[in-house]
Amino acid sequence: MSTYGRRRLRSLTPRRPRNHNLEEQAQALYKSWFVDFEPFKDGEFINSELGSIPKGWHVGVLSEIATITMGQSPSGSSFNEDGKGILFYQGRTEFGFRFPTIRLYTTEPSRFSEPGSILISVRAPVGDINISKTRCCIGRGLAAIKPNTESYSFALYTIMNNKDELDLYNGEGTVFGSINRKELEGLPLLVPSYDAIESFNEIVAPIDKMVETLSDEVINLQNERDSLLPFLMGK
Repeated sequence: MSTYGRRRLRSLTPRRPRNHNLEEQAQALYKSWFVDFEPFKDGEFINSELGSIPKGWHVGVLSEIATITMGQSPSGSSFNEDGKGILFYQGRTEFGFRFPTIRLYTTEPSRFSEPGSILISVRAPVGDINISKTRCCIGRGLAAIKPNTESYSFALYTIMNNKDELDLYNGEGTVFGSINRKELEGLPLLVPSYDAIESFNEIVAPIDKMVETLSDEVINLQNERDSLLPFLMGK
């Protein structure tokens, strides 16, 4: 390969660290607000099952802040890679850093995830998450969590913060871990005031949008690299 070819390939190598850094910043802010209560320490607190929490907040469950759809797999004969029908995700095998990889479509969709919904693995390993960028069909290995308000960022980082709780379903006493609809809907969590959720979302939503933009750039760079590789190799 020529020197130019090597330089060109290096320039097309996806750069993921920035996305990880952005997500870590958002997670740190979530912890500061909704775990350590840093911005609310001067306010009034009340007792709860989770200890002392700001007044006006309460301990609830996931179904209070989101609508959950469990996946159901279409007939295998409906699968195709030609773009016929609707985008289909069977399980976590298609998951990427934040968004799934497009691989399959189905002409017989049964259960759907709406744009911006959180896709969560409900079979071992339980708890891995991605986000659906478009309306898609989901298989039995996934559930779609659609926030009840526009505060998608709050819902996303709340589920991330409950990773330890979800890990309890990974093969505890069984060979194959899983979580059902009732268990997912009943996942315990702290529900802050509406104003706190909206304020958090105003700060973090632009960060998540940047992550999406950078993720798109990574995919474009990968595609360009893959298409140029044979030529740069002299083939």
